[in-house]
Amino acid sequence: MKTVLPLFIMIDACGWEIIRNDPFLGKVAPHRTKLRSVFGYSSTCVPSILSGRWPAEHRNWCYFVHDPERSPFRSLRRLKMLPEFLTSRRIVRRQLSKWVKKRLGYEGYFDLYNIPFKYIDLFDFTEKKSPLQPGGMNRGTNIFDYLKAQDTPWFVSDPAKSEEQNLDGLLQKIGTESIDFAFMYWPALDGLLHSAGNDSPQIAPKLRQYEGWIEQLLSRAENHYEEVHLYVFSDHGMANCDVHLNLKKFVDQLGLKFGTDYVVVYDSTMARFWFHNETSRRAVIQLLEGIPLGRILPDEELKSLNAYFPDHYFGELIYLVKEGTLIVPSHMGERPIRAMHGYHPNDPQSYAALCSNQAALPFEATAIPHIFNIMVEEATRAKQANSSSFINEPIPVNL
Repeated sequence: MKTVLPLFIMIDACGWEIIRNDPFLGKVAPHRTKLRSVFGYSSTCVPSILSGRWPAEHRNWCYFVHDPERSPFRSLRRLKMLPEFLTSRRIVRRQLSKWVKKRLGYEGYFDLYNIPFKYIDLFDFTEKKSPLQPGGMNRGTNIFDYLKAQDTPWFVSDPAKSEEQNLDGLLQKIGTESIDFAFMYWPALDGLLHSAGNDSPQIAPKLRQYEGWIEQLLSRAENHYEEVHLYVFSDHGMANCDVHLNLKKFVDQLGLKFGTDYVVVYDSTMARFWFHNETSRRAVIQLLEGIPLGRILPDEELKSLNAYFPDHYFGELIYLVKEGTLIVPSHMGERPIRAMHGYHPNDPQSYAALCSNQAALPFEATAIPHIFNIMVEEATRAKQANSSSFINEPIPVNL
């Protein structure tokens, strides 16, 4: 039996407001903390957790950026000849995304989403590596680099596998006592909330399912480790979308030419613009200032959110909508969804949560990047404690 197993479980979109009035993990992880998220989507929240740094530092922010010189999608431009009713279908995009990911050798999450094929060669995709692996950050290191450097055996979820398959994989690893650290990532709640909303009756059963799985892990671990230090946390919350904004229609009415005057990525909650002339810049700014469903974020505010990039790699101008507003159609999808995240970190539904069986955290945690400090401390202690327990175990003698 080993001494201790630090068990970190990330449940995507299981925000503070989702569990605040729910008995979630009250018996096994009763110590709760409200965490501030970071500005951005899961593409920046997860790297922030895994690295302990903010978007401006690790440069894992939004997926698509205007970078025609480095665009890997030039060959896809010929698909503009296909009818839009076909190329805009989600099932077609998913299958094509799998083929492109394999062809380009990308290791992280990849999706073409709804970027028009006639413009796709103007863009690059920023997550070419997996943040869930050593060397997976755009800049700097992550927890897996640390574990590798310390020669600490670990388990991490495989995004290509289902939640149940990853659960079975971790149960097996625990049973063999072959790990000193575990990081589980369950993403299905995020998808459920997107489709059903944050007040859906389907949420409670999903939380009960997660509770059952966590109890299985604890039961197995308690048979093989003297202590199990459990941390269950999220990357952000989720807000119901009751207001829809067709921002593309308003921008198109300006009469500017996409690719010549400006380029924009319409994310679900923000629009990121690059300009090729001052005329288009002034026209877009004047338009956006007249749309009260959102606002242009000034550089000083982006700096305070640790999401300012001096080279404007992710956009020269960032327009963010109010919580509960969805930009649709967007480059993320043609049709509305029930709920979304990626709003201002100060908005009520943006806050993440941390639940633990440890009354005193190794480090103070007020924001999701602070989870990294807890992981490093727990991994260091576990490696030392488990190495000592292994050395002190009596050597069996065959008589």
